[in-house]
Amino acid sequence: MSAFDTNPFADPVDVNPFQDPSVTQLTNDNQGGLDEFNPFTETSQLTNAARTTPATQPTGPSQPAVLQPSVEPTPQAVASSAQAELLQQQEELERKAAELDRKERELQNNAAAFNPRQNNWPSLPRKCPIKPCFYQDFSADIPADYQRTCKMLYYLWMLHSVTLLLNLLACLAWFTVTPERGVDFGLSILWFILFTPCAFLCWYRPIYKAFRSDSSFSFFVFFFIFFCQIVIYIIQSVGIPGWGDSGWIAALSQTQHNLAVSVIMMVVAGFFTLCAVLSLFLLKQVHSLYRRTGASFQRAQEEFSQGILTNRNFQNAATGAASTAAQGAFRRN
Repeated sequence: MSAFDTNPFADPVDVNPFQDPSVTQLTNDNQGGLDEFNPFTETSQLTNAARTTPATQPTGPSQPAVLQPSVEPTPQAVASSAQAELLQQQEELERKAAELDRKERELQNNAAAFNPRQNNWPSLPRKCPIKPCFYQDFSADIPADYQRTCKMLYYLWMLHSVTLLLNLLACLAWFTVTPERGVDFGLSILWFILFTPCAFLCWYRPIYKAFRSDSSFSFFVFFFIFFCQIVIYIIQSVGIPGWGDSGWIAALSQTQHNLAVSVIMMVVAGFFTLCAVLSLFLLKQVHSLYRRTGASFQRAQEEFSQGILTNRNFQNAATGAASTAAQGAFRRN
C-alpha cells in the first residue's frame, strides 16, 4: 500500500550512487589499509615477499635423454701413452741432471778461484807444471803472540837451506884442489837434497801446525826432531873429514894446501855454528810458549790415538789384519 502513497508527480529525489552502503564500506577499508602500510618496515617487506608469486617457468614438451656411447681405449693406445709419458719424464730428468752438473762445475770453479785456503807455498809461476803443495799465511793462521817466533823458525829453515847449498859449493872447491875428497862432495850433495825438504816437513811444518791449532802432539814432534837437528848442526859445524861437511876441522886442515878454499870452508863452518846457536835460542823460546798454551804429554797421547783411530789407511789395515786372522783361525779349526 506504501507504493501507492508516493506521488508520481513530485520532483524526483537526487540519488547519489556513492552513498550506497556497500560502496562506502569498501572505500573506508581501502583507506585504512593504505594509512597503516609502511614500506620501510621489516614486517611489510616480509609480507610483500610472502605475497610475491614466483614466475612460472614455461613448460614445454619434455625432450628424451640422449645417451652418449662410451669409447674404451685400446691396450695399445694405453701402452703408447704411458711410454710417451715415461720418455717425457726421462728427458726432463736428464735435463735437470745436466743443469745440476753444470751448476756444480761452476760452483767448483768459483770456489777454486776464490778459495782463500788455496795452497800458496812454494810460490811458483802459473805456467810451472808443479803446483804449490802447502798453504801458509802467518797473519791468518798463527795467533799474534806466536807469529814472531814462527817467522823466525821459517827464516831459520831458509838459512839452513842456504847453508847446505854453500856447504855443497865448499865441498866442490875442496874436491877441486884435493881430488881424494870426492866422498865429501858426494855426501854434501846428498845432505842438500835430503835435509832441505826433510827439515821443512819434519820440524818446521809441525811447529806451524802446533801454533795454528794448539796441538800438543805437533809440539812434541817438533821438540824431538828439532833437538836432533841441533845435534846435526853441531856435527856439521865441527866438520869431521869424510862426512861431507866443511866444518872447522876440515877448514883448518886445508889452510896448508889452499888458503882460499880454507876461507870458504870457514865461512860455511860459521854458518853451521850460527844455525846451531839460533836453533838453541828458538828451542828455548818455543818451549816457553809451549808451557803457556797448557799443552801436555797426556793431550799429545790423546791426539795421537784419535788421529790413528780416525785414519782411513789405519782402519783399512786393521780391518784387513783382523779378517786375515779370522780366516786363519777358521782354517785351523
